[in-house]
Amino acid sequence: MFSMQEIFSLVTTFFAVWLVMLPLESLFTARKQPIFRENWLTDLAFFLGQSLLWGSLTVFCLTLFSQGADLVVPAGFREAVAKQPWWLQALEVVLLGDLLIYWGHRMAHRYEILWRFHKIHHTAEHLDWLAAFREHPLDGVYTRLIVNLPAIVFGFSLHTIAGLIVLRGLWGIFIHSNVRLEVGPIKYLLGSPELHHWHHDRDRNAHYNFANLMPLMDLIFGTYYEPHREPEAYGIEESIPQNYFVQMLYPFLPRSTFSKATEPTAPKDDALPPTEHP
Repeated sequence: MFSMQEIFSLVTTFFAVWLVMLPLESLFTARKQPIFRENWLTDLAFFLGQSLLWGSLTVFCLTLFSQGADLVVPAGFREAVAKQPWWLQALEVVLLGDLLIYWGHRMAHRYEILWRFHKIHHTAEHLDWLAAFREHPLDGVYTRLIVNLPAIVFGFSLHTIAGLIVLRGLWGIFIHSNVRLEVGPIKYLLGSPELHHWHHDRDRNAHYNFANLMPLMDLIFGTYYEPHREPEAYGIEESIPQNYFVQMLYPFLPRSTFSKATEPTAPKDDALPPTEHP
């Protein structure tokens, strides 16, 4: 059972984020849709699942991984890292984390064993701040281990790593939001909804905007895409029920469970679009 303190914290967090995002999505709407749009309750279930259940799984895995790294990473290496200025350490962790998760993300789109979990995130047919929480817990563990690997190797404390997860998570909420807001050059540093929405384009023939935080990686590796308009539709072609419990189980089920007419193999990223940017 969950304590009253945990429930109070959960409710407070939900409404705090909602009170920030609701005005943004109302004033700078990217696509007209109701606040309580279709499948809103499914995404709420993902939010509750992450907050009450799966967040603990992530912390457990990160702790185990950190303890393992303590045994294999030379103390001399960590001492050398610790002697660097804090700002340089932070820059190294962010850049290396973004590089690793960029390729980890592309692998999740390319290889079936990873795609079967990651595609749950892409089943969202409506994007807003709540859709950011639509994520299979095993995909979440995979993502957070990879993106925090440099911080773990460098010997950062779990409290610091938790802070990085929170910061990346807040920006992740924003880039999924139903917002079209010109943020200027900052989009090249932190990304923006107008860029990330194209990563959720229903057209799976080409892939773009894989970067977790900074679009720099997409610019470097030729997957940056900015056509200055919204996609026609979000989601994937494969027919997957919009039900939280089904989506939790779906990656473990035979491919033909719900539809024999769809081809749920991982989409390939070898037909990338031309890079488009101002």
